[in-house]
Amino acid sequence: MGSDGGGGAAALEVLRAAVPLRADADLVLAPGGGGGRGQVGLVLVDVSNGFCTVGAGNLAPVTPNKQIETMVEEAARLAKVFCERNWPVFAFLDTHYPDKPEPPFPPHCIIGTGEENFVPALEWLEKDPNVTIRRKDCIDGYLAAFEKDGSNVFSDWVAKFQIKTVLVLGICTDYCVLDFASSALAARNIGRVPPLEDVVIYSGGCATYNLPVEVARSMQGTLAHPQDLMHHMGLYMAKSRGAKIVDRIILED
Repeated sequence: MGSDGGGGAAALEVLRAAVPLRADADLVLAPGGGGGRGQVGLVLVDVSNGFCTVGAGNLAPVTPNKQIETMVEEAARLAKVFCERNWPVFAFLDTHYPDKPEPPFPPHCIIGTGEENFVPALEWLEKDPNVTIRRKDCIDGYLAAFEKDGSNVFSDWVAKFQIKTVLVLGICTDYCVLDFASSALAARNIGRVPPLEDVVIYSGGCATYNLPVEVARSMQGTLAHPQDLMHHMGLYMAKSRGAKIVDRIILED
């Protein structure tokens, strides 16, 4: 949805001055999977055609988008590293039935359309034994991970691999990434996801969509969504909830 950028450089600078976001220390991943943080697990949020592949659906970009392309590249790069080192990976894929709408959003990622599947660069994850995949039917991946018996697939994954830090990448920064991070942190605070300690969001590994104000004005009931501004606010809000925001991931040999 929309094209690159959004909001204008001047507006972005005003926002950054009003709500400055200081990144946390770089996340260092040592060969053992910890780097001083205990076991680290990778969480990928909705890196699917319906949100990332040009022209793939109602919520996909209509033209190539640099922020989304960079996110996909970083997700593919880090997923490869984690799988090669046999570190745990958890992937959410937004997936919906045609008769179950998700207001206020238009139909998207409907089963059988291909929108609900990984982008081409991540299709190999479907067959990788190191990866746990959870198809979700709501914005919040943590909520969508609950089973009918009250267990939670994400919490069970954290417990199985004794994960103390989750590294989160995906789309949209200010929707599914933010909601998942907020819920995971809230669950941590009440002891629902032991031994989880930290939720780390990689800024360059996240993206959101762009809907310029001039376009939104022509769409009744639609809110403008300038990409760079909302990406910044998504990261800012996540940090305000207790997430750590990093600009660099350092891989040690």
